[in-house]
Amino acid sequence: MTGPDKPSRNFPIGEDELQAFVDERLDGDRRAAVEALLAAHPDLAERIGAERRQRAILRARLEAKFAEPVPARLRIANLRTARRTFWARSWASAAAAIVLFVAGATAGWFANGIAPPPPALAPTASVAQGAQAAYRTFVVEVAHPVEVGVQQEEHLLQWLSKRLGRKLAAPDLSRFGYKLMGGRLLPGGSGAAAQLMYDDASGRRLTIYVRAADGTETAFRFQKEGEASTFAWIDQGFGFAVTATATREELLPVAEAVYRGFEGKN
Repeated sequence: MTGPDKPSRNFPIGEDELQAFVDERLDGDRRAAVEALLAAHPDLAERIGAERRQRAILRARLEAKFAEPVPARLRIANLRTARRTFWARSWASAAAAIVLFVAGATAGWFANGIAPPPPALAPTASVAQGAQAAYRTFVVEVAHPVEVGVQQEEHLLQWLSKRLGRKLAAPDLSRFGYKLMGGRLLPGGSGAAAQLMYDDASGRRLTIYVRAADGTETAFRFQKEGEASTFAWIDQGFGFAVTATATREELLPVAEAVYRGFEGKN
């Protein structure tokens, strides 16, 4: 039992808290609780350790960007000066416009029974959603699961590379039992996306999804919808996702192999 001034620390530890631990955003009692959980569960500790190593690899790739000097136009002092000048000249008209816009928009939403638009998705979440939508659409296809088959692999990769503006490769996943079937071009975000499809001896399929994406998220994001699991990440202006009917533990080493494959580290 805990005293009245000391709430219990034994509430469950969920995936959000594990992700916070991976991202070094957890401290105090909850960090200690997660460390105790990992000490008691070696399999979970191994998974979290792998995710922290992957985070370190991705962060290292972006250190050069972080070290670049801040452009003069983005320095705090210059931004504050510009902001003061702007508001000094246009405060009255801007305030009136904002009031009218908010009032009109709110009235329109309520009058038509329409809710305000939802907040934008995080970049990796958007990539994961696109990958899962493409997976659900094509993984069930029997006659035409891919647009260009593995027999034309060289042509397929050249075509997709040209459309995406990035050189693509088909990572070798044979050690996981998967072989390349082929791929297709898809719409993705404001441009094009590529999907590569693999299958194993039992017919189970796995897809790799690539498209241009903004953002600096350096850790893998795991997302599950129904039976489909996805690991997504962003690197050098592109979003990547690996999707399959698999557990998180099964899919993580495949995602790591795909990451290394696209970076030429296999």
